Order: sequence, then C-alpha cells, then structure tokens
Amino acid sequence: MLTHSCKTEKKEIPAEPEKEVVKNNYEVDITTENMEFFAPDTIPSGWTTWTYHNKSTQPHFILIDDYIDTITMKEFKEQLLPPFGEGISKMYEGKNEEAFAAFDKIPEWYASTTWPGGVGLISPGKTAVTTLFLDPGFYIFECYVKMSNGMFHTNMGMYKALIVSEEKSTLSEPTADYEISISSEAGITGTLPDKPGTYVLSVSYIDQKKYDNFQGHDVNLVKIAEDTELAVLENWMNWLNLDGLIDPVPEGFTFLGGVNDMPAGHKGYFKVTLDPGKYALISEVPKPSEMNLLKTFEISE
Repeated sequence: MLTHSCKTEKKEIPAEPEKEVVKNNYEVDITTENMEFFAPDTIPSGWTTWTYHNKSTQPHFILIDDYIDTITMKEFKEQLLPPFGEGISKMYEGKNEEAFAAFDKIPEWYASTTWPGGVGLISPGKTAVTTLFLDPGFYIFECYVKMSNGMFHTNMGMYKALIVSEEKSTLSEPTADYEISISSEAGITGTLPDKPGTYVLSVSYIDQKKYDNFQGHDVNLVKIAEDTELAVLENWMNWLNLDGLIDPVPEGFTFLGGVNDMPAGHKGYFKVTLDPGKYALISEVPKPSEMNLLKTFEISE
C-alpha cells in the first residue's frame, strides 16, 4: 500500500496509516490526517463507496480528475500545477493582471478535463460517504481548498494517482431515499428530508459547464448555525475571492460531504445523518444563489 503525503509546519505525518484502507472490492476508506490522502492505488471499476475520514484541522474535499489519455502525472505536476500556484500567489500579492497572465499559462489540454465525481466538502473531524461509478482508466484525485496563506492544497502535494482496474465491483447501484437534480439552467432541484434520520440522496447531473472559477457545478451539504449569513457562505464558496475556499471555514458552517463535479448524464449518491437544524445544498461556483445553486432546508425536531 502506498500513500502520498506532504509535510507541513503543523504536523509530522506518519509513514503509514494505522488501519487498512481497502475494506473489500467495493468499499474504499480514505483518510486525511493533515494534507495527504491515505488511500489505495487501485480500485475496481463500477460502483464503489468512498468513505472519507477528515481527521485534519482543515476543510477538504476529493475531486477526481479525468484528463485525456496522454496526460501523465509528470505533466500534471510540471505543466498544470505551476500556473495555478503562480496565479494564486500573485492574487494574494494584489497583482491581479499578473495573476490572470499566470492562469493563461494553463496548458490547452486542461480544457478537455472532465470530473467523474468525488466527495463534497467536509469539515474537520467529519466523515463523508459518497458512492460513485467509475470506468477503468487512470485518474488523479485532489483537494484544492486553500491554506491560510492562499496556496492551494493541491500545490502543496494533496493529490494522488488512482488506477481503476478492469476488475468489476460487486456493488449494485444504491437506492436513494431522496432524489436531487442539478443543472446550469434550473439549479438544484428535488425534494429533501424534513425529519431527523440517516438518508441516501442521489444527485443527477442534467448538464455541466465550466464557470468563471474554471470548475463545474457540484453539490455540497452544509449545516448552518443560527444567526449566520448565507452571503458569507456564498462568498467563501468561490476560490477566486481572496477569502474564498480558504482555511478555516467561516464560523457557523459545517460541511458534511456531497457529490463533486460530474459530467452531464451521470449520477452519484451520498449518505448523511441529519439532526434537527438548518441545512443547505450549495455549489462551488460564483454567486450560487443567483443560479438557484443554493438550496436551504430544515430538519425539524
């Protein structure tokens, strides 16, 4: 078993996790203790359930990148990461023209990237459960939440190669308790629970597009404390804002997972236990409420 880790000033990362990360051929455990993924190198194709334990003090997510067949890990590190790292550094220096000049260096092949899913945003100390369907192939998964200095976690080493083998998973497609749809035209739609309990929610991607932040729409579940402003949450969801997608999550918001970006026609599932309180489903896009990509609901006593 291999791990990919990044040493930071906060914590020394152990060379090996204490527990096995592969439960069986369709359940995958992934753990972050600081800024790394303890995860298997190879999983079967088909439906697999990703259980992501965020044991760190930072918010994270898992986004699966599917690049064109000729792109290697070397090209990912040497061609894609530097422009993003340079661009975000220039932004925090107040040099916006230089920042976007750096982003213009992003290689042309990046435009062909698709994202076949992943685990939504998850706050420190939480566990998220997402079920995805993946075809055989080579993928990279990453987290580009920003550190307190503005640098992307991906640029600090928070990414990992993943091989999806020809071996078939034995897991059948889950059955949803509630069904959600997401699109650029209608936003997030569907019926949501209103009573406490543990539920499986499906997320159907009707379409997909790239927004001004270079990413597509996704679904993240967040619990909202009393006397918090949704405008703060919206601003934080856009990494192009200096205080957006940066550690820590604004006070009063707790992320509980979801289903990350998917192409049109794809579907993912996530499992969550809902206690009484106010919640929202929100996409990581600029100004989500203007596109109905912010949907609030409440769980009664």
